[in-house]
Amino acid sequence: MTTLDHSPALAPLRQARERFLSGRPLPDDVPDEVLAAWRRARFFGVRHDLDGPVHEPELPADSALLEAARPVLDRIAPALGRSALLLTDERLRVLWTTGDVPGDDRCRDLSEREVGHNSAALALRTRRRAEVHGPEHFLDVWQDVSAVSVPLLAPDSGQALGTVTIASALCAGCGPHPGAALAEATATAIEAELLARSRTAERVLLDAYTRAAAHGPARAIVALDGRNRLISEAAVRLATPQVLAALERSSTSERAHGERPSHDARPPQDTGCGPMLERSYDAERRPAQEQSYAVTLPADAGCTAEITPVRHEGRVLGIIAVLEARAAEVPVPRLVPRPASALAGGSVPWRHAVARAVELARVPEPLLLTGERGSGKTALARELLGETVPLVADAAESPELGVKYSELADGRPLLLRHAERLAQPDVAALNSLLDEHPDVFLLVTYTPGTPPGPCFQRLLDTLAARSVTLPALRERPEDVRELLPVLAPRPAPGQPPLTWTLDALRALEEHPWPGNVTELAHVVRALAEHRRVTGPVRRAELPDPVREGPAARRLSPMEHAERTAILAALRRHGGNKARAAAALGIGRATLYRKLRGYRDLP
Repeated sequence: MTTLDHSPALAPLRQARERFLSGRPLPDDVPDEVLAAWRRARFFGVRHDLDGPVHEPELPADSALLEAARPVLDRIAPALGRSALLLTDERLRVLWTTGDVPGDDRCRDLSEREVGHNSAALALRTRRRAEVHGPEHFLDVWQDVSAVSVPLLAPDSGQALGTVTIASALCAGCGPHPGAALAEATATAIEAELLARSRTAERVLLDAYTRAAAHGPARAIVALDGRNRLISEAAVRLATPQVLAALERSSTSERAHGERPSHDARPPQDTGCGPMLERSYDAERRPAQEQSYAVTLPADAGCTAEITPVRHEGRVLGIIAVLEARAAEVPVPRLVPRPASALAGGSVPWRHAVARAVELARVPEPLLLTGERGSGKTALARELLGETVPLVADAAESPELGVKYSELADGRPLLLRHAERLAQPDVAALNSLLDEHPDVFLLVTYTPGTPPGPCFQRLLDTLAARSVTLPALRERPEDVRELLPVLAPRPAPGQPPLTWTLDALRALEEHPWPGNVTELAHVVRALAEHRRVTGPVRRAELPDPVREGPAARRLSPMEHAERTAILAALRRHGGNKARAAAALGIGRATLYRKLRGYRDLP
């Protein structure tokens, strides 16, 4: 008699599983989520008896998650008793394990495609604690196993990094898994360690940047570590999206390999970054002189770059780049030729979003562009495609996708607009498509709104690793003046272009623009087509809401920073206010109160 026989609550589910595996009709009381998980396992071709070769995933040579988690796991392991503790990454590859649970010696990849339903896959998909008991599993070897998993989220972005799982003998019928509290505590401790390391890395990068920039304001300095960018005032005109993308690749190579990538060799140069950058240390070697090197930039970049790695405790955290304009050349615009409003804007949030999108679009794989309505998602997507003519599906016009994978097999991209309006069957079809063909060339635009359902949340989680959030126009008011000339229609022959008084410009910059760039474009075109006077546009000619300005008081710098942080948290969590409040460390009621207070502010 197995442990399962002592769990009467699970006996009906055990019988339902046996009927499912034998192809017989199922009772009506099988939970929908469990039945859907069994069906996915059958669709993926998972063998419930683990008969046949077992997939051995290729583990990363250097995992930042494992490095941060190992001290915590080593402290927790003695308290496990007869349970097992597992750590997975965001692809559900088992990075670390201790204890003994049936099947652990063979199951090194916990994705549903390999082992079917399990708590780690469920926790990663739902982004919350998940438990799976006995016959809820698809595999035979886990029929006497109960497991609880907690997702690990990046402290800065909220991105899912992996899971912590505690597995034990079957314990159904006794409420929450007895290891649930320990799993939660372990995940919290690992996230705290990740946050501490992130802050240390940011501080080291900032110190290196400060030393490099101390040589004078005319020096063009860029510091990058894969998450943060520090750009001196002198580097703003030189640091185009192409240049930043090339520097990001160099930074990624340095962090991955800890050594200089293959670039043009140059003799060591003084970067002004101090002793930390002049020497690198290895536990097995003597200190060595750290050399700068030239990184290859695009031909039209208009500048050169000298790179010096930033190291801390023997590990490369990022790079310092010193940019110099090429002789007899003027730095080129950010992207040439610049299309109408798709890439117009010089603010830091917009430049960073565009640079990130340009970098991701170099690889023809799925890309998610997120932002408020009218923020420029489709315009940017079309610009990223260049001369390529995509298949276009707009869920706002027809919620049925109507595109088959065979149409994408030749590498032709699919531009999917308004993904938030997709019908449920097409969301499921997209999930299956990405499961089978994760490298399909797909550009998706998404406007957050109502909380997504489980199926659509799974789609968002799949695309999260290659996603870019476009800032709202109210978050980059300094771009309004740059957008105005590219949004205005071409003047008739002999007519002057549209110009603006300073008072009108201030009104345009202070307006919150709930419709973002699209709303601004409508205002500009209406003025250009219907005004009967000449000369610059005056404030009195603007529409009433824009001319009169925000009715409420202006935000203080502290309030503006607070509102920006709240909006960023809401974007990261898909508009989910409970998760945003938890990420900000405030109560949900406090978040609602602050949102009500800021609703009518500029």
